[in-house]
Amino acid sequence: MKNYIIKCTGIFLLLGHLMGHGQTRESLDELSSAYAKTSFPMLRELLNIPNDAFYPTAIEDNVQWCEKAFQKRGFSNTRISTSTAPLLLAERKHPGAQQTVLVYLQVDGQPVDSTRWFQESPYIPVLKKPLPDGSWEALPWDDIANYEDNWRVFARSASDAKGPIAMFLTALDAAANSDIVPNYNLKVIMDFEEELGSPQLPRAVKEHSDLLKADMLIIFDGPRHITNKPTLTFGARGISTITLTTYGPVVPQHSGHFGNYAPNPALRLSKLLASMKDDVGRVIIPGFYDGVSIDPATASILKAVPDDEAQIKDRLQIKTADSVGRYYQEAIQYPSLNIRGMQSGWIDEKVRTIIPGWARAELDVRLVLETDPNRLINLVKEHVASEGYLVLDREPTKEERLAHDKIATFTHEISYQSFRTSFDSPVGIWLRSALTKAFGESPIMIRMSGGSIPISPFVTTLDIPAVTVPTVNRDNNQHSPNENLRLGNYREGIKTMLAILGEELN
Repeated sequence: MKNYIIKCTGIFLLLGHLMGHGQTRESLDELSSAYAKTSFPMLRELLNIPNDAFYPTAIEDNVQWCEKAFQKRGFSNTRISTSTAPLLLAERKHPGAQQTVLVYLQVDGQPVDSTRWFQESPYIPVLKKPLPDGSWEALPWDDIANYEDNWRVFARSASDAKGPIAMFLTALDAAANSDIVPNYNLKVIMDFEEELGSPQLPRAVKEHSDLLKADMLIIFDGPRHITNKPTLTFGARGISTITLTTYGPVVPQHSGHFGNYAPNPALRLSKLLASMKDDVGRVIIPGFYDGVSIDPATASILKAVPDDEAQIKDRLQIKTADSVGRYYQEAIQYPSLNIRGMQSGWIDEKVRTIIPGWARAELDVRLVLETDPNRLINLVKEHVASEGYLVLDREPTKEERLAHDKIATFTHEISYQSFRTSFDSPVGIWLRSALTKAFGESPIMIRMSGGSIPISPFVTTLDIPAVTVPTVNRDNNQHSPNENLRLGNYREGIKTMLAILGEELN
């Protein structure tokens, strides 16, 4: 109790300083540091709630937690029903505000393989510190009160993206207690199916456009630039997916009895996929990159990002990068065709001497504004047909198998398109000003990230500009085992959001 009183007294003294002298870089540092420590129980509680969107009961627990958290901070909540998980809209108005800022938060997380986590459960957060040999030492949770910036919290969604939710709630608390009142209204939309591609989002935004109406959109998601400096990202590629299956014998056959006789679908699929790209990674399907060009002005923007190509290759442990672009930022301005997984037969301890009955590849196509997703999908589909395949959207019948040498099942889904906002847009100028004041230097400005976030329905339907404000460490293992959040980034994330809450919007 004594330590708690000392902490609270320190915060109240700091608040008096803030209210008397305004928001400065130094006061933001002190306030974010103080509130980070008081918010760790909330972060731990939030990370304790399983959030795999494949489990509706778990998602409902997250919805209820968010409802209570925002209601406690003066927001009114509206559930936007969909055929699966709801979206949650929290809204708070401020006196004299003329504009409205919509904030996007992702609440669900990727599925987990608990056998590959170095702790009891991905949903029981563990505090760890780095050791000189690159390993991690688990610490008692109570040690977080005296954390160091390089310590980390390991848990599913620690970075992607419950950490930013806790940062935002903490920044709201710090602002409320230090007389920092935004001069704009706030709407916060929470997505509980982002990791499923937000399948209900486009329709929900269209049907509830009046409810979601705003002047601009901020996305609190994603990692900072690899230098870990304050970053603003002004766009993201969209995404569509393809499932491609080839066929051999109707059921797997003994490779001794039918080797050299029954066609192998894995070999056929491999050759088919190899026909789509050259040896340096460029898609060779005619027309795939049509419409995309890098003019001198765009090249200047891309080269201003302080990437270290040697460092990127060292981190990935690759000697030579693909040659779609001449450097990393240029490469992600183009659409991509990626093999994200393949399956045929069995491997490892389950390996069998068989000719598989089928082979399947899962592809993703990253989209950019200049390319129509339907056109790209059709180009890939037409290429498969040009390689001699009967292309179906279902499994072949016996009659079709006997009538055609090569058969492929081709199905696809277009999740969402790319978006891109001008650096000189009002939201860009406003956010750049807030981060510059908070950190004493202009943030790194990234034209477009390579990853995808389901924001395009807001941009296209609501006709508002969008900018991503990333806060977490890039080496956070998102989507993978042992996901983590660097505590220095957590503190600076609170500082970032607090600076935005206090920045006047003209």
